[in-house]
Amino acid sequence: MSPQPNDPSIAEQAFDRVNTHSSPTELKITDIRTATVASIYDYPIIRIDTNQGVYGIGEVRDAGHRENALQFKNILVGQNPCNVDMIFRHIKRYGNWGREGGGVSGIEIALWDLVGKVYGVPCYQFLGGKYRDKVRLYADTPAPENATPEGYRKALAGRKELGLTFIKFDIRPHLFETTEGGLVGQATKGEFPLGKRWRAPGHGQGAKLTDRGIERAVEVVSAIRAAVGDEVSLCTDHFGHGLMTYKEMIRIGEALEPFHLAWIEDPMPWYDVDGHKQVTDALRTPTAAGEELFLWDGFREFIEKRAVDILHPDLLTSGGMLETKKIADYGERYGLPTAMHFAGSPIAFMAAVHCSAAIPSFMALEHHGLDMPFWESLVTGLPSDYMADGYVHVPERPGLGVDLNLEAIEENLRRPGLFEPTDQWNDPKLGFWRPDNRWPE
Repeated sequence: MSPQPNDPSIAEQAFDRVNTHSSPTELKITDIRTATVASIYDYPIIRIDTNQGVYGIGEVRDAGHRENALQFKNILVGQNPCNVDMIFRHIKRYGNWGREGGGVSGIEIALWDLVGKVYGVPCYQFLGGKYRDKVRLYADTPAPENATPEGYRKALAGRKELGLTFIKFDIRPHLFETTEGGLVGQATKGEFPLGKRWRAPGHGQGAKLTDRGIERAVEVVSAIRAAVGDEVSLCTDHFGHGLMTYKEMIRIGEALEPFHLAWIEDPMPWYDVDGHKQVTDALRTPTAAGEELFLWDGFREFIEKRAVDILHPDLLTSGGMLETKKIADYGERYGLPTAMHFAGSPIAFMAAVHCSAAIPSFMALEHHGLDMPFWESLVTGLPSDYMADGYVHVPERPGLGVDLNLEAIEENLRRPGLFEPTDQWNDPKLGFWRPDNRWPE
């Protein structure tokens, strides 16, 4: 006899044919563990485990510390990871600008990866769907050791040979210091290097940029443009995060206008909204900034004042995928497009790909791992030709679309410890400090 319409077995049979990947309502976080990969800036990778065997992966901002994520362990354990917004709202109050936002942001990414695996959905779908199947990349290009026009020409030509159509290059203060007649005056003596790095721009430098120094920068950019041609978009990295005054930045920006740069990045210190606006209003070349800003709240004044032409968040500081999407959408209301700063591992790289796919006003995503020989091997699921044409395909696999390659990670650890137990973070009253009054090894 066939089952009747109200027979409970019909629903049970239908449920059995659905791949639920887990039982979401019964899912609980049981642990958070880390592994720190040695790289240009180091990648503190995090893994959030659950009672059902499924886990999510993320990472703290490059050059950040695993402790920025581990400090939330006592909050996370026992929570249902599917409640991403509730967890995020609770922990975001403990984050801050720069690397201090890395723990909050990395956990947000790991939670979305976990939820995607649970429901069998790629992460971009949680952001409202995608606007593109491929995400355009822009290459970071460090200043060459031979910091001459010829040295820069070779470096940028090498990037173009990779198939990239959007390239960033560094011009550091060292260029002006090593150019004869590039500076007038002398650097102030007796100052500690750390003090020089963080002093207010224009104070205590004792040396000023000359016309010859600016001319040298023009020679470099001219050689770069000749090397890549007009079909490649070019942009500059920051000129030293505040080692120049806004007036010097305006002089440099005006001199570089003939080369039609896509943007000049971080012309002033990250916190100087009005300084950025002064430079932005004075130049015809666009400005971009935001890699150190935390949450939508951190971007709000920059956006509403139109202090920059292009928003440039790093989702490992700005709050992860959904928060970065909110930032970009708010900027779009004011006519500001979004490019993505990024210098991490392939794990957060794929998070940035998902986020970029969901942003209508998106320009390009940074790739900062081109000079790391083991970068691609840190994960599985990344095609060998993932950026053959200067674009990366948006993955359709659940979650981020990549997984940990434990062998490659272990081969490149900064210190011993491949996702080892983190019991010292179980008690919120202890943190680093343990009952035996010893610091963890």
